Amino acid sequence: MTSPYRAVLGPAFDELHPRLRAYFDAIPAGSTGTGRGVFDTVGTPRRWLWPVLAVFGRAHVMFPVWERAVPFTVENVPVVSADGGPAVRAVRRFELGGRVLDMRDEIGVDGWMVVDRLGAPVLAEAWFSARVIDGALRLTSRRVAVRVGRLRLVLPRAVAPVVALTERYDDERGAQAVSIVARVPLIGRVYQYAGTFRYQVGSAAVASGE
Repeated sequence: MTSPYRAVLGPAFDELHPRLRAYFDAIPAGSTGTGRGVFDTVGTPRRWLWPVLAVFGRAHVMFPVWERAVPFTVENVPVVSADGGPAVRAVRRFELGGRVLDMRDEIGVDGWMVVDRLGAPVLAEAWFSARVIDGALRLTSRRVAVRVGRLRLVLPRAVAPVVALTERYDDERGAQAVSIVARVPLIGRVYQYAGTFRYQVGSAAVASGE
């Protein structure tokens, strides 16, 4: 099965930096992709937003923090989404203030867009357009929805956050660089994380340290 990113990007997938192609391509069945690195920043300094972020924190989406130099790991495993398409399930573990907090999501395909279903259980969904710029991947959200019970509420554009992700490979540092910024109209930046990590794909047993 192909990867969600290859399915959406089509021929443009081959324009990615070779190390990014290895990251975004399909993970073989029985294998896990594992990355380890440090985020320069995580969260938001706007403390008045923290009560809202706490709701998302309990669902493993975002956290009410503003911290620097945050060690983290990511584990990606291939899955089949509920609609039968290719997907990747990811767990990111942040070492925040002496605690380890998990961000959980599943990335799949919806038409010509990448869809990210965030939370455990799913609390939010975001649909992204994807393009390759100078070997880097750029994702920009086009629609955002929240789940309330069994209801999916698509947020109006006037209030919906716009999430931008840039993933590139830094040849000088020999590491992958990622930046995610969420902005809300009339408010501005409400959440971010950015940093570098190194990634490899191996058997599930090797990835878990067995």
